[in-house]
Amino acid sequence: MQEEVNQKTVALSIRTTKLTGKVLAAALGKVARAVQKHHRKALTPQGRQSVKKLMNHYGGKNAMQYVGAPKDFDRIAKEFHVDYAFHKVSPGHYLLFFKANQADAITAAFQKYSAKVLNKEQDKASILGQLRKFTEQIRTQAKEKQRTREAVKDGR
Repeated sequence: MQEEVNQKTVALSIRTTKLTGKVLAAALGKVARAVQKHHRKALTPQGRQSVKKLMNHYGGKNAMQYVGAPKDFDRIAKEFHVDYAFHKVSPGHYLLFFKANQADAITAAFQKYSAKVLNKEQDKASILGQLRKFTEQIRTQAKEKQRTREAVKDGR
């Protein structure tokens, strides 16, 4: 095993000593393109951003109305890795801008957000309903106990 590693090392060192100018230029060109691609990607903001930055992205943009707190939507949008921006129209009302090619991801994020909001409302309503129901049961039980006590006293 060690001998095989040594042979590969020697073969690599021999190949690198025979490096020509063209091969070196091609290798440096590939490295430069990779660095530029990484740099361009780093310059493009991801996730929530300003409308101006979003409009500078390549490709089409779409907008839809949004009512509610943007912070609630932020947590879910991070899961779907979407680029979006909010523009405030009036208190509590926004326009949500997003890339056209991410429409499916935005739709999925909205479905999850809607389900979360609806579940929140149902949980609150059901807890209050249960509380009312239990208080009513306690009142009826207390009245029944009092009636039985009075009936026992009268029956003596």
